[in-house]
Amino acid sequence: MTTIHRCCWPGEDPLYCAYHDEEWGVPVYESRALFEKLILDGFQAGLSWITILRRRDHFIRAFDGFDPRIIAAYDEKDIERLMQDPGIIRNRQKIMATIKNARAYLAIEEKQEGGFADLLWSFTDGKPRQNEWREDHQIPAETAESRAMSKALKERGFGFCGPTICYAFMQAVGMVNDHVTDCFRYEEIRRLSSGTR
Repeated sequence: MTTIHRCCWPGEDPLYCAYHDEEWGVPVYESRALFEKLILDGFQAGLSWITILRRRDHFIRAFDGFDPRIIAAYDEKDIERLMQDPGIIRNRQKIMATIKNARAYLAIEEKQEGGFADLLWSFTDGKPRQNEWREDHQIPAETAESRAMSKALKERGFGFCGPTICYAFMQAVGMVNDHVTDCFRYEEIRRLSSGTR
């Protein structure tokens, strides 16, 4: 039987392994999908990603498919609805930041050429970075690029987007290939990343 070598962080959890094997590190270029992932990474702050992953489908339903136009119009009634929803992380600050972030997202989409996606991808010059980490412990928690992204987002009104959150986001949406080099996904992601947007 062939042994699959993967990054060690998913462990044996089937949901986590599927996320690692199918999603993590695949380049995402669509603005709304990037917005969704950034919000979920913000909810992860202080928690593990598997906690969010197990609730992701419910988050999507609770937040109207992460449609920024709908979320930007949320009022106190929506905040209370979400605070009563056991299927999400019931953190008032994070919920309110999501509404604020949706409004900031819409402003970027309206004012910036290329919109939200181009702004975020500008921190890797519009293409995925190919790292060559041999061991998980070599992978940084933040980088100069994630610090720059965090600063730019905060300047535009975003919350829950510190440098560590931004780097986890960059890894997840394929802005950097941080699969370790002996992981079976490393070369697959490298090939995927070589295509044009």
